[in-house]
Amino acid sequence: MNSTHGSYRDSANQGMHRVADDANRLLESVSDRVLPSARRLASQAESLAYRGYDSLREGSQQLRDRAAYAGERSVRYVRDEPVKSVLIAAVAAGCLMALAHWLASRNEH
Repeated sequence: MNSTHGSYRDSANQGMHRVADDANRLLESVSDRVLPSARRLASQAESLAYRGYDSLREGSQQLRDRAAYAGERSVRYVRDEPVKSVLIAAVAAGCLMALAHWLASRNEH
């Protein structure tokens, strides 16, 4: 009876070792296929992040350039047309005051 139990135990141990070996081979196989893809995806994500950063930096530089150009044009216009500039500023201020008054009266009701 003991030899039968020993035989079953040995057989079970061999079966467990085979299952463990099969599992290890499967994991190695999956890892050999998955890791290169994961590395490639990580590299692509990093590349996209750098391109996004570069685009953002370029866009902000263009915005700064446009703002500087608009400022220069405004200064030139004021220098060339001082009376018109004052009138435009007065009309703009009046419009803003009217809008502020309208918003304030709207909030009171």
